[in-house]
Amino acid sequence: MSSTERTDSPPPANRGEAVFLQFGQQPDEPGAIVRPDARRTYPDDVLERLRADADLIVARYPQARSALLPLLHLVQAEDGHLTPAGIEFCALVVDLSPAEVMAVATFYSMYRRTPTGDYLVGVCTNTLCAVMGGDEIYADLRDHLGLDGPGTTDDGRITLERIECNAACDYAPVVMINWEFFDDQTPDSARRVVDDLRAGRPVTPTRGAPLCTFRETARILAGFPDPRPGANDGAPGEATLAGLRVARSRDMRAAEPPAAASASAPAPDSSTAPDEES
Repeated sequence: MSSTERTDSPPPANRGEAVFLQFGQQPDEPGAIVRPDARRTYPDDVLERLRADADLIVARYPQARSALLPLLHLVQAEDGHLTPAGIEFCALVVDLSPAEVMAVATFYSMYRRTPTGDYLVGVCTNTLCAVMGGDEIYADLRDHLGLDGPGTTDDGRITLERIECNAACDYAPVVMINWEFFDDQTPDSARRVVDDLRAGRPVTPTRGAPLCTFRETARILAGFPDPRPGANDGAPGEATLAGLRVARSRDMRAAEPPAAASASAPAPDSSTAPDEES
């Protein structure tokens, strides 16, 4: 036996046996932005309006390319998703190639690649929400809306998708609608919410202002004022603050960073320092 062979290695797998490894949920949207029916140019009046808004956005940043993310929200507010026209517009504003803009746009799931309904309903099916009923909520909504999977209802009101963790595990299972939180959901409560949205009735999330449409939300994310009453009134809930309150009641504190600890430590007394020569 050569020195490179190991006697404790497991026997080789059967070469005819397929092995499948799943490293995560497949995205609900296709990777490509270019669709046959996608808008490729803007009319002059739309282009003029977008340029005026883009000037306001770019003026906030020392370099134009730093404004790319809010600019993508701006064109998403115009089209309801990203289109070749929107990508080209952003590229011209920030002096990048369309390929560079698409590289950024396809990295973030908040930028939609397909037409999106008035309300984007995302059901968290990550670990804790799934254990608490997220998968059941998603399946129930899918059937209730008459969808085969992720997609948009025929009336264009609701787009349903699965989402990854949105850091609200203390309120699992969570449903997000236009990125607003609906905590402690059940199949029944989630159905009532989407029915109200389809009927045009006002809906308010667990925390924050009443919902606005997906396009209106995108414009707010582009940095324009949020006109909704109570838009700035959201606050952490009791479950989120429970750990903080326990820590304060027990006077629990994080350790100081090493630099801060050494800076506050008293200097050694030279009179009692050991003699280096002894």
